[in-house]
Amino acid sequence: MEALLALANWSTLLVCMVIKLPQVVAVLAARSARGVSLESLVLELSGFLVFLRYQSYYNYPLETYLEYPILIAQDVILLLFVLHYSGNMKQALPYIVIFVGGWYFLTLQKWIIDLAMNLCTLISAASKFAQLRCLWQTRDSGQVSALTWSMSAYTCATRIVTTLMTTNDLMVLVRFIIMLVLNIWVTATILHYRKTEKTD
Repeated sequence: MEALLALANWSTLLVCMVIKLPQVVAVLAARSARGVSLESLVLELSGFLVFLRYQSYYNYPLETYLEYPILIAQDVILLLFVLHYSGNMKQALPYIVIFVGGWYFLTLQKWIIDLAMNLCTLISAASKFAQLRCLWQTRDSGQVSALTWSMSAYTCATRIVTTLMTTNDLMVLVRFIIMLVLNIWVTATILHYRKTEKTD
């Protein structure tokens, strides 16, 4: 059991170290953020910040959430590229102020962090639906990376295992199950529209 836990923790960390790299490379190579939903990215980043704050607030084992600082850093880099290529760099400063302010606000009271964690699953799910909506509206996967989304599905699956083996926190477990299903759905949608583009 310990070997499985270690494998799940370390493989998750390794995947998360490069998870956004295919998406960043796709945006840079095309010099375009076409197909990448800014709304989805902002919601995902918000969800990651809340989740990291919750895990650290309750002193959960570091190895069960160590990937979140890495994910947040990669999302910030991707957000800056998306803002740059969509001509909205002036929005970067307000986002930074909101995220930094939110980080401190979350732990002012215990009920705030608990409420935020309850909403975190909705926020993260909304980020997936925002990306799905973008794909459905354009019927074009553009620069959206199927590899990044499939790696996200993998990390959710491993975090289901580690949560069951360590904290057994029901809120965290439900979040990872929902995110696994939605990440698979986004990946399948990207692949569907990529296939459609090739046959046109």
